[in-house]
Amino acid sequence: MKISYKVLYLLLSLGFTGITKANITLFSLFQSNMVLQRDKPCPIWGTATKGEKILLLFNNSTYKTTAGKDGKWKIILPAQPAGGPYQISISGKNTVVLNNVLFGDVWVCGGQSNMQFPVRELAQKEMDSARDNNPNIRLFTVGIATDYVPQDTIKGGEWKFASVETIQNFSAVGFFFGRYVQEHIGVPIGLISDNLGATAVEEWMSNEAVHQFPQFDAYYNTYLAPGKSFKQIQQDFERGKPAWEKQYYLVNDPGLEQQWYKPDTDTSDWQTMNLPGYWEDKGLPDYDGSVWFRKTFDLPPDFKGNFHFGIGPADDYDIAWVNGIKVGETYGNQNLRGYSVPDSVLKPTGNVLVVRVFDAGNNGGMYNMFWDQRWAGKWLYKPGEKINAASFKKPLVPNAYIFGSPTILYNGNIAPITPLAIKGFIWYQGEGNSSRAEEYKQLFPAMIQDWRKHFNQGDLPFLFVQLANYNAGPGEDWAALREAQASALALPNTGIATAIDIGEANDIHPKNKQDVGKRLGLAALKVAYGKDTTHVSPVYKSMEKSGDSIIVYFDDTILTKDKYGYVHGFSIAGADSVFHWAKAYIRNDNTVVVYSDKVKTPIAVRYAWANNPDELDLYNKEGLPALPFRTDDWKGITSGKTFSYTE
Repeated sequence: MKISYKVLYLLLSLGFTGITKANITLFSLFQSNMVLQRDKPCPIWGTATKGEKILLLFNNSTYKTTAGKDGKWKIILPAQPAGGPYQISISGKNTVVLNNVLFGDVWVCGGQSNMQFPVRELAQKEMDSARDNNPNIRLFTVGIATDYVPQDTIKGGEWKFASVETIQNFSAVGFFFGRYVQEHIGVPIGLISDNLGATAVEEWMSNEAVHQFPQFDAYYNTYLAPGKSFKQIQQDFERGKPAWEKQYYLVNDPGLEQQWYKPDTDTSDWQTMNLPGYWEDKGLPDYDGSVWFRKTFDLPPDFKGNFHFGIGPADDYDIAWVNGIKVGETYGNQNLRGYSVPDSVLKPTGNVLVVRVFDAGNNGGMYNMFWDQRWAGKWLYKPGEKINAASFKKPLVPNAYIFGSPTILYNGNIAPITPLAIKGFIWYQGEGNSSRAEEYKQLFPAMIQDWRKHFNQGDLPFLFVQLANYNAGPGEDWAALREAQASALALPNTGIATAIDIGEANDIHPKNKQDVGKRLGLAALKVAYGKDTTHVSPVYKSMEKSGDSIIVYFDDTILTKDKYGYVHGFSIAGADSVFHWAKAYIRNDNTVVVYSDKVKTPIAVRYAWANNPDELDLYNKEGLPALPFRTDDWKGITSGKTFSYTE
């Protein structure tokens, strides 16, 4: 085969020679103004052209490496003491210069909404704003990403000096923790906020970690065992999609044949269904296949631009039209649906939204409109194509709910930073697992060990917040979750900061983040920095029965804030396992006597064992509250409840 010189020149100009060099890129965290971990070998990595020579200049020393076959490179700086600022220069085809780099302690701030909760939402602003302007505290917020396999990059993020302005959008707990540690230890502090509200612990565990637990088998075997990313699964699906649609998905549907998506469709025989919800619960039992839904809407006054709507997740697939124009389609019963409609399609009033929802087995429908409640309410509906789910072929598609699918947040947000040298972790999460507290007792320690394994820096300090008092109604699921959290203290280099006395009964996001940060800081001084004089919350040590009383021993000197010297929050039970609120008083420095007229022969005692204990006054001399506890192991309301997954 002959090739013209013009064609050859074109191919060369487009880079088909295989020798065109790519610019050096650094992993997203490596920027000017960053903090690198002191006193440890410190990896710096990135990408370049395969075989490209990389030169790093730092502190009058030169370090060299070569990009591998995959274009990746890594240079490890020798351990450095705290200090700076420094300049780091990395050269290959191009040169990248990092300025104002400090060496200090780097902490990863993980969890859900109470860790994500930003400074700007605090109820009371700090009067001493000068403490907030601290160039020795640097802040970085990771942009959230998800995937089925570990990623090697993170989304966005920029290192910023701590100032009154920059802290406003940063984790309040993270900042107040970092400020406390910086002021007491005196070294630069780097805080990496890597968290997301409304998430469960299993979302932050690696694929290997969840594979230890049989309740994840169905999910693991479907989505994780193939070892493919969202992108790879989507590409596989797109290749087979035309044949699948022709054979299974878009056949024998009168709605498609008669074009029910058109605004002028006769709907006189359509029925009404109140959404969200599964249609099996709303008049269509044992129905698999397509159901067409229809709703009219008006635009907001003075609306301009594209119109975005979200119908939440749909089980299993959907196609959406507005005014007869297709605006989107989504596959998978966990994925959130969000579609944009061009203004050219819209009119001020009487717009017609039609959604064809297709269920391939089990439940079907638009079942969760929490994220865009404009669409909740009455819809017209009409069944279309009914199928035999047993013979319907379901393709594998990326199918992940960002607020519920295991491992996807670890893979997108934690896995990429595991090569980074760090000091430790702070963690505020558990609300999303409160209905499965007993299970959390296994999952949470497994996650801690999982992170330590992948960061590969020994037993890194792991400090966590015990859930605050919340929810004035009956229930003990949060109490059980607090117990599950505290059980992780059996692992080495762990510390706890309880918020049992600073919550708000009617707000799952209590505004007092300053004390939470300080208590985590105290735990850090003791666990991570070896300050033996630092006190943390008093912890239950042991008990003994004494007639009609139980004697409770703590590991620290205790006192009560009650002006009459009593201690509230204790309950006591006999052999019938029925607990009664008890009277209690401090007998010695570390001893509480608990009794009740209703229990003559007590065998078990609990302290602060409620979702929202009414009044607590048991503290140590440093003003830290005693940790909630129970001495029995009787089954609770979350016993036997575990993660479950169905397609």
